[in-house]
Amino acid sequence: MGHLFHLVGPPASGKRTIGLKLSALTGAVLLDNHLFNDAVFRPYGADGLRPIPEEIHALAAQVRTLGLEAARLAPRDVSQIFTSHLTNRPAGAAALKLVRDLAAARNAQYVPVWLECSLNELERRLPLPERLELAKLRDPVILRATLEASGTLPAPPDALQIETTALAPADAALLIAAHGGALF
Repeated sequence: MGHLFHLVGPPASGKRTIGLKLSALTGAVLLDNHLFNDAVFRPYGADGLRPIPEEIHALAAQVRTLGLEAARLAPRDVSQIFTSHLTNRPAGAAALKLVRDLAAARNAQYVPVWLECSLNELERRLPLPERLELAKLRDPVILRATLEASGTLPAPPDALQIETTALAPADAALLIAAHGGALF
């Protein structure tokens, strides 16, 4: 049986970085949210500083739908890591259900992980070079506005909650793999 790890947290909380460490540790395929978004964000010219219009988000949702379908068709022994910032709006709960349902359809063990990080640390991480290279959000004003407007979906009861403000990504990956019974 494969595992489906779902790393959820605000921008700059370490989802991709921890996902890379978790992938190296478990062999799971990292399906970072930017894998789907960038197919649309890059041609649009996203730079991590200016807001992305709803029309572009709608196109990214179409790509994500195709990616989820491909993930559903993966062999049963393939483990996957998804990363998301799920807002505390109906779309956030719907996206959580999509990934949870995907795990059920694949008969994979679903491992929800909620990453938390202080606002000061999130803002400190925004200008890091890897965020620029990946055209990730880098504007603290947009970050604060996003978090104030919609926050992050509260963790479900079965989620592992990890504070990433001072925790090394490799240590977070170890906690997640151990929690999910995925240390091979």
